[in-house]
Amino acid sequence: MDMPLDQIEFETMLLGRYMHLLTYRGSGRLDRSAYILLSRIQAEGPLSISQLSDAFGLDTSTLNRQTAAMLRADVVERIPDPDGGIARKFAITAEGKRRLDSDRAQNVNGLAHVLAEWTPEEAAQLAHCLGRLNRDIERLDGRPWPRD
Repeated sequence: MDMPLDQIEFETMLLGRYMHLLTYRGSGRLDRSAYILLSRIQAEGPLSISQLSDAFGLDTSTLNRQTAAMLRADVVERIPDPDGGIARKFAITAEGKRRLDSDRAQNVNGLAHVLAEWTPEEAAQLAHCLGRLNRDIERLDGRPWPRD
């Protein structure tokens, strides 16, 4: 077995667990699927179920269930297609933006606490490597995440 690959697999498994534990996911926090879907809508603007399905590789029944919960939580709203298409789209609401921004700030604060003893160069190197890893995964999957 290739030791660096084994270590990367192990460390990313732990990272997934630790990121979940990094910040309290109590009352008022978005669940993981809502956080990710809202982040995508915020990055791209209003999206239809079909566009979300293409972006995430999820079936429409899963997305219908997730977006229904998001509608009930008032973090998204259904709007007519701004481009005149037939399908209605999901747009982030003011409440959705507020909660997403709040959750993101808490996540960043948790990371700042963890990385408090890292140099700015070490933190930048980690950010670069994680970005490269994600972009390579997206390239192979064919579903790039919009970036600034």
